[in-house]
Amino acid sequence: MAEIIKTENFEEKVLKAERPVLVDFYADWCGPCKMMIPIFEKLSAEYAGRVDFYKLNTDKDGALAAQYRVMSIPTMILFVNGEEKERVVGAVPEATLRGKLEEV
Repeated sequence: MAEIIKTENFEEKVLKAERPVLVDFYADWCGPCKMMIPIFEKLSAEYAGRVDFYKLNTDKDGALAAQYRVMSIPTMILFVNGEEKERVVGAVPEATLRGKLEEV
């Protein structure tokens, strides 16, 4: 299962990461977010050691979500070398998310 991150460890885990990082901005009450859990978890297992996967609760870390202009959830942002490389908004098929990961 993907680790939950917060504002306190975002810089260390995401911005200073040596590998690409996929962050899932979500909320517990969000239906589309729940639909993405199996896909996110499956890909996190498949890409273990190549891409780090984290979840960020927008209800608990709203300022961080606002900083990255997350307007809808789920929003998944792929960071490479601390910079946003790709963004996927909404519930999407596994192939869409896999394609973004394969690009990096």
